[in-house]
Amino acid sequence: MKLLFDFLPILLFFVAYKLTDIYVATGVLIGVTLAQVGWIWLRKRQIEKLPLFTAGLVLVLGGLTLILHDPVFVKWKPTVVNWLFALAFVGSRFIGRQTLLERMLGGQMELPARIWINLTFMWAIFFFVIGVVNLYVAFTFDENTWVNFKLFGMLGLTLVFVLAQAAYMSRYIKTDDAPSKES
Repeated sequence: MKLLFDFLPILLFFVAYKLTDIYVATGVLIGVTLAQVGWIWLRKRQIEKLPLFTAGLVLVLGGLTLILHDPVFVKWKPTVVNWLFALAFVGSRFIGRQTLLERMLGGQMELPARIWINLTFMWAIFFFVIGVVNLYVAFTFDENTWVNFKLFGMLGLTLVFVLAQAAYMSRYIKTDDAPSKES
């Protein structure tokens, strides 16, 4: 359910774009994102940094798109978000004892330190590349292709990457069901 909640702004942006245009879709994106932040605040009386940060970017870049009537700003938003994620992942390697990925998943699985570092850099590279690909699609193809890519292409690439990461991690996860040696 959380996944649907997280993807709701992108999904409604897509639907609004298909029914109207990029400007109405951008307004929907802004409205839904701010509504999500408000909903989180009402339920938890606090907001994590990521949704707040994303809402700020949507408000600024989406707002510039609407004010200047230029979709270039909303097209940059996925790239800016992904590049900042890449920076956060790389930076986490040098700040603190654990990488960002280990802080997020370390309580759920135990992996050797070098594997956490490898995974962290793989995610950083992925976020950087997906940002570049977004710019390529946004400024090489027509707007409709970019909107389709934003929903289906980025989601599909992320799912493939997550599956590849799971396969990589599975080789290193220790299980407790190893047969015991009894004498």
